[in-house]
Amino acid sequence: MTVDVSPLFTPFRLGSLQLANRFVMAPMTREFSPGGIPGPDVAAYYARRAAGDVGLIVTEGTFIDHAAAGDRTDVPQFYGDQALQAWQEVARAVHAAGGRIVPQLWHRGAQRPPGSGPHPETSSISPSGRYPGLTGSEAMSVADIDEVVSSYARAAADAQRLGFDGIELHGAHGYLLDQFLWSGTNLRTDLYGGGPAGRARFAAEVVAACRAATSPAFPIIFRLSNWKAGDYHARLAQTPHELEAVLAPLLTAGVDVFHVSTRRHVEAAFPDSSLGLAGWVKKITATPTITVGGVGLDGDLMTAYTAGGRARTVPLDQLLDQFEEGQFDLVAVGRALLSDPEWVLKVQQGRFEDLRSFDAADREKLA
Repeated sequence: MTVDVSPLFTPFRLGSLQLANRFVMAPMTREFSPGGIPGPDVAAYYARRAAGDVGLIVTEGTFIDHAAAGDRTDVPQFYGDQALQAWQEVARAVHAAGGRIVPQLWHRGAQRPPGSGPHPETSSISPSGRYPGLTGSEAMSVADIDEVVSSYARAAADAQRLGFDGIELHGAHGYLLDQFLWSGTNLRTDLYGGGPAGRARFAAEVVAACRAATSPAFPIIFRLSNWKAGDYHARLAQTPHELEAVLAPLLTAGVDVFHVSTRRHVEAAFPDSSLGLAGWVKKITATPTITVGGVGLDGDLMTAYTAGGRARTVPLDQLLDQFEEGQFDLVAVGRALLSDPEWVLKVQQGRFEDLRSFDAADREKLA
């Protein structure tokens, strides 16, 4: 591989946060936190990637303190004295290794099976009481909306108090924030529904509350996607104009970075343009943007998990082309870093022959 990767190893500033390079560890749910408490092994897992020169780590999804947020007890919580103290140790370990880290704050909404998780007595909630192929969620009242907004704000304040370098709000893949953004799940006719701007109102209120709960320079990252769990052909927006209407309220509310999740970062987002979704988000908002989706690997996310459980390492030529065109500012790497903690360091040193290909069996390890 002869491509010049040095542009990806230039520093980048996000508010008060200075990053050493353009690589981000993508959030990946692991379920290695018994009782919702991340242990020393979780701290070591993230610190190992920081020591491998990852510029910014986004943690696995962490459930906020709203009772209907979570469905599994081995997914970490971001609330309660014990869990928060454990997360503080994670942040310290990453910082000691020279890295930067933000927690991903998560509410599953309608994707939470009723009766599951730490609070099985609590009803699952969603914008309109529906999700394709799923049943059992209740449509949220305005009081419910206010409660969830406050829950996100508490988590954001805790993240800054604990010494994290920012937060990421999980607004992708058909989870609660995305359920409001997506016309396929938001059928409301009040202020929180209707057109794209109305559907973005709830997420914008969450962003604004998190901004108010933290200092002005504390970075807020918002993750978004077209595809949803169970529907890989879904579209958050059918046109660039509609995408702009969704993004504008989020930007006004205080988003500093958009993290654009795709199954393959090289795929065009709309007809008659070669721009990927991250490229369109950057073009529309002129705001720092993270791309993600199959970086450094052949095949998309789900294919790697089903077709033999492996994905071969491939050159980064297309990624560099997109970066040099200004389609994004940062690059999130998921599966490659899961299997090879030193992936970024090896790329920087030109040790491409030493890169370890992704193996789905590595999901079962905390290494």
